[in-house]
Amino acid sequence: MKKVFLCSSFLFLSFALWAQKKDLSQLSVEEIMQDPSDFVGNSPEDFSWSRNGKYIFFSWNPEGNSVSSDYRISASGGEAEKIDDRLEDWPESFVYNSDKSSIVYESGGDIFIMTTSNMEEQQLTSTYARDINPSFFKDDQVVFTSEDNLFLIHLNQGTIQQLTNFDFPDESDDSSPSSTRVRGNYNQDNWLRKDQALTSEYLQSKRNKSFDRGSLSRFMEEESGNLAEISVDNASQLQLSPDGKYVSFRVYHRPESPAKRTIVPNYVTQSGYTTDLSTRPKVGGERGYYEIGIFDIESNDYYFIDTSQLPGIQDLPDYIKDYPDQSWEPKNRLVSATDILWSNDGQYVVVHFGSIDNKDRWIMKLKPDTGDLELIDRQRDEAWIAGPGIGNQRGSGVLGILSDNKTLYFQSEQSGYSHLYTYDLARKKKKQLTKGSYEVYDPILSLDEKSWYFTANIKHPGIRHFYRMPINGGDPIQITQLDGNNSVILSPDQTKLAIRYSYIDQPWELYVQDNEKGAEALRLTESQKSGFSSYDWHQPEVTTFKAEDNEEVYARIYKPQNPNGAAVIFVHGAGYLQNVHYWWSSHFREFMFNNLLMAKGYTVLDIDYRASSGYGRDWRTGIYRHMGGKDLSDQIDGAKFLINQHGIDPERIGMYGGSYGGFITLFAMFKHPDVITSGAALRSVTDWAHYNHGYTSNILNTPVEDPLSYKRSSPIYFAEGLAGHLLIAHGMVDTNVHFQDVVRLAQRLIELGKDNWEMALYPIENHGFTSPSAWTDEYKRILKLFESTIGKE
Repeated sequence: MKKVFLCSSFLFLSFALWAQKKDLSQLSVEEIMQDPSDFVGNSPEDFSWSRNGKYIFFSWNPEGNSVSSDYRISASGGEAEKIDDRLEDWPESFVYNSDKSSIVYESGGDIFIMTTSNMEEQQLTSTYARDINPSFFKDDQVVFTSEDNLFLIHLNQGTIQQLTNFDFPDESDDSSPSSTRVRGNYNQDNWLRKDQALTSEYLQSKRNKSFDRGSLSRFMEEESGNLAEISVDNASQLQLSPDGKYVSFRVYHRPESPAKRTIVPNYVTQSGYTTDLSTRPKVGGERGYYEIGIFDIESNDYYFIDTSQLPGIQDLPDYIKDYPDQSWEPKNRLVSATDILWSNDGQYVVVHFGSIDNKDRWIMKLKPDTGDLELIDRQRDEAWIAGPGIGNQRGSGVLGILSDNKTLYFQSEQSGYSHLYTYDLARKKKKQLTKGSYEVYDPILSLDEKSWYFTANIKHPGIRHFYRMPINGGDPIQITQLDGNNSVILSPDQTKLAIRYSYIDQPWELYVQDNEKGAEALRLTESQKSGFSSYDWHQPEVTTFKAEDNEEVYARIYKPQNPNGAAVIFVHGAGYLQNVHYWWSSHFREFMFNNLLMAKGYTVLDIDYRASSGYGRDWRTGIYRHMGGKDLSDQIDGAKFLINQHGIDPERIGMYGGSYGGFITLFAMFKHPDVITSGAALRSVTDWAHYNHGYTSNILNTPVEDPLSYKRSSPIYFAEGLAGHLLIAHGMVDTNVHFQDVVRLAQRLIELGKDNWEMALYPIENHGFTSPSAWTDEYKRILKLFESTIGKE
């Protein structure tokens, strides 16, 4: 009887708490646009495990202070406690030896070694130069970089060996200005280090301290002997091959004529004068690239890897067929060598390359003695190389070699989705490990290398779980249980999961779970503020509708209890973002605003249009060479879905969105005024030729090479189509989408004689607004626009 009574009491209390929830009709723009620290709460971030696996560290700001603090909480639960740092008396960055009995690290520009069992520390170098990037070599040696050259400490012998002799141009030489920009002002830095020692007895005693291995303390002033000089402007990522025969290094080549940087005026300043902010260049212009060199220690000679060996290096893009009057001569394309991997036994060397036009990614096997390359995998995409874990000209993505020294692993979109692959370097055989209409995120190895762990959206495009799979492939086993998004870090012994989890209407919190299928997750933190938790937030239904090309489009729909016949389409930002999912949205303000609109009778639709992430390669590249094509038609098909399936008045559909969402809103207002009659375009791109290179050139190539793509993708060329009511809102110090974009559009609208538009300007706001007053003003204007136009029958 007592058990029944307690359960009944709990149910009564739960019902009472539920009954006390505020109705969404009580929401106001002022309330939901206030500082999230005051209304929603600040979720825990940047979580990690303690080395003994007893605690979980994280950054948190439950009090709403100006900055977050470090916290720790027991893996078994309890109260979180604030800590000074999470270093546990260890250095911030270090490298283990093979059995983890010792670590090596840099501190204050010198190299130290520490025994992990008793934390006994020993200093290895004491120099006026800055010694950095130490690591173990065969456990009894330490390799490190000093003044951009590689050195080897023989721990047993107490000697230091210089391995490379890079000859950099004199930084005072005006003929080589790039070296100063790349390498930093090392002459000045070294002078300051020496001067500091002269002015402090403490620093002098530290610098002159004697060590057990006294010969390791030296001033880096000895001659480099007869080492071959390698004349380059800069060098980075120096690696000694595991067999000690070679040193690989990377050199960055800056463009001879870099693109001009743009200026954003800042009008509200403490001085009272307008100041100029130097920001990014516009799309186009020459690009820099990396090349990898190999220094042969025995022969005392070096070479740079010849990229003309790459298969398809002269392939021309398909889009040239649209320019029959132009001459396109095949030539070696510019390629960036982003990474080099050595197997632990030194037998195999793998190099990753990405073409600067981002249409090719090569993984090649290198013969270091000859420089010959052999193809492992080439991924060619006539649109652009991307997808979870996939490398390009800026990085190698997921790429590694197993401890068997012959199995390479990487991710590829070969199947249409980003999946995990292996390649047997000895047998020259590739194998796909994961298969299906889903994406793989962040694969890692188990400690015994018998299993893979990864996150994937197998269950639903908008649900991410953590999985385990046998090392050679097989059926993934779902470990996490809560539908939504599970961001997981394994404990040091991999017996537990630290999980950062969220659901549609539940912001991110920390959980812990045993690393077993079906294990229950224990919640560790509570971050919600009473303001947010006091409301009965609506969880939008995740649904689908058919696009004009018969593709299935995912969408969130907010259906009011008392519909007023009008609808609003919200367009998420970034283009490649995913917002139709079962976790807490990065567009959380818009989630709350959509709840407010729904409470007022509007049906709200939020679409994962073409290019949104989570749906594979074809969806990702659906906007290639035509932004404002399928991404826009998906919105129009969504409007038809609202009309045909939800009884929406076809003359009362509005739209709003920020950044990419603002761009789509402009295009909808200009090209489909018969469908979208009222719109708010926030911080919107109006002309893609004025946006940045990294994002835009992937999708539209460059304005000089492919002007047709830019003309059909930029709303400013279609402004004459405006017929409905348009609100343009933009921050005046936006360093991402420049204020110039909407200024040029305003001039165009004025010249066209359009008078059904208005512009709201925010003098101190960047691309992402920070002040609650600006957020509030902007969204009050959006609400007023819809209420005064589509809100009236």
